[in-house]
Amino acid sequence: MKNFTVIGSGLVGSLLSIYLAKRGYNVTVYERRPDLRKNRISAGRSINLALSDRGWRGLAGVGIVDEIKKVAIPMAGRMMHSVKGELTYQAYGKEGQVINSVSRGGLNCVLMDLAEEHGVKIIYNHRCLDVDLKSCSAKFENTEKNEIVEVHPDRIFSTDGAYSAGRLQFQLSTDMFNYSQTYLEHGYKELTIPPTVDGEFAMDPSALHIWPRNSFMIIALPNMDKSFTCTLFYPMNGSESFKAIDTEEKMMKFFEENFADLIPLSPTLKHDFFNNPSSSLVTVRCFPWRYQDKVLMLGDSAHAIVPFYGQGMNCGFEDCVVLDELMEKHGEDWDKIFEEFQNLRKPDADAIAELALANFIEMRDRVGNPSFLLQKKIEAWFNEKHPDKWIPLYSMVTYSPHIRYSEALRIGNKQEAIMQSVMAMENIEQNWNSEAVENKILAALN
Repeated sequence: MKNFTVIGSGLVGSLLSIYLAKRGYNVTVYERRPDLRKNRISAGRSINLALSDRGWRGLAGVGIVDEIKKVAIPMAGRMMHSVKGELTYQAYGKEGQVINSVSRGGLNCVLMDLAEEHGVKIIYNHRCLDVDLKSCSAKFENTEKNEIVEVHPDRIFSTDGAYSAGRLQFQLSTDMFNYSQTYLEHGYKELTIPPTVDGEFAMDPSALHIWPRNSFMIIALPNMDKSFTCTLFYPMNGSESFKAIDTEEKMMKFFEENFADLIPLSPTLKHDFFNNPSSSLVTVRCFPWRYQDKVLMLGDSAHAIVPFYGQGMNCGFEDCVVLDELMEKHGEDWDKIFEEFQNLRKPDADAIAELALANFIEMRDRVGNPSFLLQKKIEAWFNEKHPDKWIPLYSMVTYSPHIRYSEALRIGNKQEAIMQSVMAMENIEQNWNSEAVENKILAALN
């Protein structure tokens, strides 16, 4: 039996280990942190996860969709909060199309439990120090015993996140390895809206709540305990930034001017703001993702993205599905598996990275704009009339796992150009669902 090592027991590493174990491989996962199931720690600082169809497809492959649905909260659309506290709702897709708010830690625990049920061995408190690509070996530091452990598996899979120790060795040890990391000027800070005194949700839990404020925003997703996790996206440095808000007076003035309706919902606002860390947002691009048939990167290790399309986890889970399909296709020819995997997934990873960055601008600047809402209304109307000719970009990305991210980006760019010409039509506000609009879109598509 072949021995495989997975670096990192996060969401992608745990799911990957199950797929590998189901194919009969002896899998050992090394994780730098303690077992979060025993320590009840969070799986690192994280923005709430939005599980959608690509992610469900990955979970379906290991048979835990029903289990996760029990702890997922469906959100059918966005609820926009204006500065004055006015609410505007926008459905994400058609009836029944939702994204799901899930706990990163809770989902990770389920995946680790399932991995162990399939015979995967997970070793905690082992920090990866080095990966020797040529010999396919790795060194780990046992942080509890202060000992060095060296392993020599048949194959290594690096799924250890945006600051991957596995990827570092590609940078240090291989020629012509392309790598870039790009940070947004914005970072994020988590805040909390607890349940009401009656133990209920303080806002509608069937929507993802957004406070768009042009150059910054807050989003809020519901949790199973009836609370909401809020995330403030704001510049890290400068005259208007996390760094500049250094007193309670400045903090309260900032919220009173921009998020007044949120203040009474969050009694721990001051504590959360000054005690929760401000974390950065990074996009990682690199290539190649494999070294011969020995080492392969998946998930954030290969393609970390910002969270504004809610696709980071979903994209990583899709990596596992694609790799499993290639194992089925090529058997034990790992050179072909790894080569085809990186060639298939690299264009899609680049596409969703671009889409996620663009969606940040859309969410903070456009979602509260009447023109934007009208455009989405026209797209939904045309899609209802011609579902074979037009699928809105959000639906392609979120609800259409059979459409590759790269294809969704290509089609979405074409559709956006068409919609810009439609929105420039005279009296579009009154004639948005007219025959003239329909014919203009049909002509542009042909």
